[in-house]
Amino acid sequence: MKVLFVTDLHGSRWKYDRLLKAAKRFQADAVINGGDMLPWNSDPFRQGEFISNYLDNHFSRFNSAGIYYLCYPGNDDLRIFDHLFEETCDKYPFAVCLAQRKLEVGGYEFVGMNWIVDYPFRLKDRCRMDTDNYIFQVQFGKGLLSTLDGWQEIYDWFSYAKRLPTIEEELNRLVRPEDMSKSVYVMHTPPYGMELDRVYRVADGVGSKAIYNFLKKYQPKLSLHGHIHESPEVSGRWHAELGRTICIQPGQLNEFTYVTIDLSTMKFDRIKEP
Repeated sequence: MKVLFVTDLHGSRWKYDRLLKAAKRFQADAVINGGDMLPWNSDPFRQGEFISNYLDNHFSRFNSAGIYYLCYPGNDDLRIFDHLFEETCDKYPFAVCLAQRKLEVGGYEFVGMNWIVDYPFRLKDRCRMDTDNYIFQVQFGKGLLSTLDGWQEIYDWFSYAKRLPTIEEELNRLVRPEDMSKSVYVMHTPPYGMELDRVYRVADGVGSKAIYNFLKKYQPKLSLHGHIHESPEVSGRWHAELGRTICIQPGQLNEFTYVTIDLSTMKFDRIKEP
């Protein structure tokens, strides 16, 4: 089975327009879009328009081509539009919202999780503490949650977050594949400590220790990550091995960047198109 993995397109239409061409050129059986799919600009509350006016047709084109499209919203995609996003996917048999779900395709099981480890930025729709003893970073302001009436400001985000499930707990809640050796996990946050989670001007990684421990314990065939756009340029690494698990983080900066993967041979390539 051949898979094309892309992530963090943030509503870039020219990159989306390239995606189907790249998938057909690779003869992909499935495209996986790993989150942060919608535009993030001065008015994120218009993201619903992008879903209705652009993604709907985008999914339709993949559906007509018979290429599976596995995807989910990311941390910059407002949760108030999740229902619209899922309804749009549901219109097409080949488009699947993979958030906290499992799908079997071509003899492989794909499991998605789009919660992220808390960060300094204000939007907290999908943020979680990593583990029970997680130490919060210095924040850039009060936390914000999206609502149908606009932003809800969270005065004491730390106390609020402590009442939510941790990343570790969310991982344990996920439906498990029948065979880990033929499973692919799609998790927006990269694992900590594998040089796939590096940001500019910070000495340490910002990934998830809970995800690292989960992958180390259960050893799926492959894990796919995004979120930290610049990490491959900072660390020089876009894939790493954790026991029998291959972890991939393609990054996404100015060029259209994606990874092609043949699951039967585990041959994979990172491609950048200007």
